[in-house]
Amino acid sequence: MTTSWLHNGFKLAQVLPNALDSLRPPAALAARFYMAQVFFLAGLTKIRDWETTLLLFTEEYKVPLLPPGVAALMGTAGELVLPVLLLFGLAGRFAALGLSVVNVVAVISLSEIAPAALQQHITWGVLLAALAIYGMGKWSVDSAWVKLRIPH
Repeated sequence: MTTSWLHNGFKLAQVLPNALDSLRPPAALAARFYMAQVFFLAGLTKIRDWETTLLLFTEEYKVPLLPPGVAALMGTAGELVLPVLLLFGLAGRFAALGLSVVNVVAVISLSEIAPAALQQHITWGVLLAALAIYGMGKWSVDSAWVKLRIPH
């Protein structure tokens, strides 16, 4: 009786990792989609009212080392271009790292940030770090490109 229970436990210990491994591609895609949406929508908000964006970068967002106009342009460009790359998994690690920079700069440029907003930025940072470290997954342009370039 005990041997059967132990045997079933070992079988489960072998099956569970394989089942979880099979969830990596959809999980990476979901993380890419979520992060792309967050940053792309922020970029769209900025270009819809450029005067307000410039005012915010002048008065509220104190980006270190950059004039407000340059910071606004770079931040907005990053929020519009990098999410598209991330979503498709094209230069995905570069895009994840670039969005990480945008995320960190957003946090440090504010003199005050609400605890809930800070928590959200931390969550985004963790997701972006996971994508940068583990890659975009099998369902990405990067993965397809590698498969085409490396003969099997």
